[in-house]
Amino acid sequence: MKVELTRFRIKPDKIGRVDEWLRMLNARIDECVATLEREKMFVEVVFRERYKNEDFLYWFTIQHESGEALESSPHEIDKIHHSFGRECIDLTYGAVDPLPQVIMIPKRVAAAMDWMKPHEAGALWTGAETWRPIKPKDTTDS
Repeated sequence: MKVELTRFRIKPDKIGRVDEWLRMLNARIDECVATLEREKMFVEVVFRERYKNEDFLYWFTIQHESGEALESSPHEIDKIHHSFGRECIDLTYGAVDPLPQVIMIPKRVAAAMDWMKPHEAGALWTGAETWRPIKPKDTTDS
């Protein structure tokens, strides 16, 4: 199981487009949720933040390792979602991928996800940087 949190910076001139993007996802939430099966995505949450006059989006996901990628999706909503990401995410900033250190999931929820030992899925902390460069395909991993 992959437990991920990724931060992307929004291009300063695309704040209004991000408003549209997130409104569109919420307005078409049933279509969005329907795509999660092929991705084997158990949880996907998008957060938004403004810090020191910069805007960021965060993706928090729990996904089975065998889930399919957004880029290979046949769904129209995924194509629109990916297009917004390419337009609005600042590739020059890179991405930040904090590492999960403690995972707490009730047994009944873990069982529903067929995840026997979620508490063992935390990443080993090495002290390495969690920033990474990104390529255009990475702008909306889910």
